[in-house]
Amino acid sequence: MRSLRGSRFWRRFRRQRAALGAAGFLVFLVAVAVFAPLLAPYDPLDQELRNILQPPTGEHLLGTDHLGRDQLSRLIFASRISLLAAVQATLAAVAIGVPLGLVAGYVGGWWDRAIMRTTDIVMALPGIVLVIAVIAVLGNNLTNAMVALGLVFTPPLLRLTRGATLAVREEQYVDAAQVIGLPGRRVIRRHVLPNVASPIVVQLVLTLGFAMLVEAGLAFLGLGVQPPAASWGKMLTEASAYIGHQAFGVFPPGIVITLTVLAVNFLGDGLRDSLGRGVGGHRRPRRGFTATREPEATRPATEPKSLLRISDLSIAFPDDRGEPVPVVQGVDIEIVTGEMVGLVGESGSGKTMTALSVLGLVPAPGVVSGDIGFDGRRLMTLTEAELTNVRGREIGMVFQEPVASLDPVFTIGHQIAEPLRRHLGMSRAEARVHAIELLNRVGVPHPQRRIDDYPHQFSGGMAQRVMIATALSCSPKLLIADEPTTALDVTTQAEILDLLRELQADFGMAVLLITHDLGVIADICDRAYVMYAGQVVEEGGLESVFGHPRHPYTEALLQAAPETSAGARRAAINVIPGSIPEPGEWPTGCRFHPRCRYAITECAAVEPEYRRVEGSMARCLLAERLTLAASDRSAG
Repeated sequence: MRSLRGSRFWRRFRRQRAALGAAGFLVFLVAVAVFAPLLAPYDPLDQELRNILQPPTGEHLLGTDHLGRDQLSRLIFASRISLLAAVQATLAAVAIGVPLGLVAGYVGGWWDRAIMRTTDIVMALPGIVLVIAVIAVLGNNLTNAMVALGLVFTPPLLRLTRGATLAVREEQYVDAAQVIGLPGRRVIRRHVLPNVASPIVVQLVLTLGFAMLVEAGLAFLGLGVQPPAASWGKMLTEASAYIGHQAFGVFPPGIVITLTVLAVNFLGDGLRDSLGRGVGGHRRPRRGFTATREPEATRPATEPKSLLRISDLSIAFPDDRGEPVPVVQGVDIEIVTGEMVGLVGESGSGKTMTALSVLGLVPAPGVVSGDIGFDGRRLMTLTEAELTNVRGREIGMVFQEPVASLDPVFTIGHQIAEPLRRHLGMSRAEARVHAIELLNRVGVPHPQRRIDDYPHQFSGGMAQRVMIATALSCSPKLLIADEPTTALDVTTQAEILDLLRELQADFGMAVLLITHDLGVIADICDRAYVMYAGQVVEEGGLESVFGHPRHPYTEALLQAAPETSAGARRAAINVIPGSIPEPGEWPTGCRFHPRCRYAITECAAVEPEYRRVEGSMARCLLAERLTLAASDRSAG
């Protein structure tokens, strides 16, 4: 099937008349170089000393040089050397600059620092000095000169690749590729490189033209191609030495060089306008952890075995002075097999960071401490390779922006099949059949036809169904759904929530549903955790959280939720005063007290413990004394 992306490129490129003409001219030059022996009227090395420095004649259409050699024949054969020289220099730059740029941008850390400092050193050296030094060591011939020239062209290409990679690695489809368990090298090759290729291709075309100019300049210094072979630059050098005797000799090679460089630049402009999208530290966290805390004594011995247990989790990022600033602190969360648990709170509460820590995807330089147990294993003790086998295979994740989470350069069928082939070892055909079954299972109409569509051809709701199919492809034990309905309309939200609940029951998996909407929690979850300013402030079953909230923040969220039932009276929405504090600016004592209408003097001085209060866990000094407003959602 023809790529829609390719069709779109050609449709745009055909409208670039200058670029089309330039491409045609370059194709003509390549044909001339390939068929030079058939096109040249004379042997380019034949000398006629009686006819030196002749102007154009019927016998010699472009005249002769200082040795009586036919200029047209030499020009035709020189195209081979000039084009080959430019390609050699460009390929040398690509072979060094692109891989190092990808590593520096994606892996980051000391790799990035080492590569960029070395690049700075190379850029500090005058290019001509570097070329002469390399030729002095390797020998004066065209290949060595072009390799040296490639070293000069490497730093700009490396920096461009790194910059584009830094932008692409933050895209959700890269996170999604990591979540399904792809190793780093495959993420770079399959998801990062295709999306940074556009600016790199344009830069390569421009480098090709610049290489031709520099090769001509090196010929003036006697570097590169050696007699009797000739390049366009060498011909220009030789002709300039006899310009007083025959001025015409400089024009043929000079005009060809000029036209070729202009054609390359026009082609580069056309590619820039026609190509689609394509535009630190590694996403892998630098981890630290403390000893796992013992299970709380208050939990009954007959409780089902935990699938996921997060204990005393803290995540911190360094500030400008290098001091750690916590964004999540002292979080305890437990989920058993087959349970759907909600994690609710305002934006900035630390919900997504908590979820990313489970998958080992907290971005560097974040430092994670505490303990994360999953199905009898301590995830923070696993190597990156072992953790990669857990992602996608045993833990799946769905992000809140479905279209941004799908790689635009691959069909959705390819993206669903990728974890199947990676983790289950399916063949391409088997994975395709299973992908069609999954699309049908999540409610995508006409899955046999739509499997070859690209993400931009799907609506938000359909794209989210594709993301769910990808996350469930390997039947994970735990699905993390990070605000999966935020970007969708109300009707589609309800459909996605119903789908999640249905799939959760069918697959028998546990679900951690992250949201800022308590109404969503009430609709489909079994229990809920409420987060505020990096801490869990309340946890309990729906009857407890909605019917008997124990923390003022939970009550405030319940009252701030709009009533959407048909019989509800129109009323003003209760807004929580103030805003959630930024990490590093958390108040002393209870973090919610500046916004709490029940706050007393002790709330600003004493940090409350997270303790059991009747059927719930709560972090409030007044939990036993307050009678907080309930929500009628608990009945449903």
